[in-house]
Amino acid sequence: MQKTSARLLSLLSLLQARRDWPGAVLAERLDVSPRTLRRDVDRLRELGYPVRAVKGPDGGYRLDAGTRLPPLLFDDEQAVALAVALRTAAATGAGIEDGAARALATLRQVMPARLRHRIDALRVTSVARSAPRPQPQADARVLMALSAAVQAREVLRFDHTPARPSDTTDTTDIADAAPGAVPPPRRVEPHHLVTRGGRWYLVAWDLDREDWRVFRADRITPRTPTGPRFTPRELPGQDVAAFLTGRFRGSDGSADWPCRGTAVLHLPASAVWPHAADGTVEELGPDRCRLTMGSWSWPSLAASFCLYDTDIEVVGPPALQEAFAGLAGRCARAAAERSRPR
Repeated sequence: MQKTSARLLSLLSLLQARRDWPGAVLAERLDVSPRTLRRDVDRLRELGYPVRAVKGPDGGYRLDAGTRLPPLLFDDEQAVALAVALRTAAATGAGIEDGAARALATLRQVMPARLRHRIDALRVTSVARSAPRPQPQADARVLMALSAAVQAREVLRFDHTPARPSDTTDTTDIADAAPGAVPPPRRVEPHHLVTRGGRWYLVAWDLDREDWRVFRADRITPRTPTGPRFTPRELPGQDVAAFLTGRFRGSDGSADWPCRGTAVLHLPASAVWPHAADGTVEELGPDRCRLTMGSWSWPSLAASFCLYDTDIEVVGPPALQEAFAGLAGRCARAAAERSRPR
């Protein structure tokens, strides 16, 4: 039989791993009598762990959420995973850097030496994407409110700061309100809270516009109380990742680009596919491959093919061929302008 302290840790680990435990199963796992199990449960309660007895044919125990956070028990892998997550919290865009740093310091303080050395050896620098202006941070309290509404399936009301017309990272309708007017609160059925590229978004069904919308969380100010419960609608495609990608690509719920074309590049496939992002590369020989890509517009798609700095054979569609002709004309005019004396 384990010593009392080791047995209490084993009991706590089991209680954290699953919601309900029959008493007989717990006693068998710990190799103790039901009487000893009851005593161990009482000891955990004295230490601040809210262990509740569950009634039923078998009887059992459950570790409930308490009014305060008692000491937690993590195995080695959980502790390392938590430390890694806390070190990279700055890249989440959730505005929790200070809290994450303090939590990591607390976690490190109680770690055994073998784990502390592993965590100290991990040096991570979170670098945000380059942007013309600093990335806005979402308020952690707003994220919690949005997540709670999604979980409870309750209609959400909130004030939403309109996007600037030049901001292509916001897919909500910019012209919802007249210039200078105070827009009315939005009423939505919240379905998903999503993080993408260091920003947080709410995917929701807009009750007033009767359509799906994507809102930047850093522009949301929730109102209370929330509205009635709702039955979730089916998201187009039933895949939130594909839906959000499609909205950012400018399509109506489709995960594909508005413009997609194919060309043959005079390069080996191995030299192209590492830089093709979500494009499709097909090997045609040792020095030729077929590349299919998408973009916002035909000129930008043609320019993307030119980035490979090699001979290009356009396969189609005709709009891509026309875009190459227009691009060639602009490049020729730019070259001619440079050659003129000034």
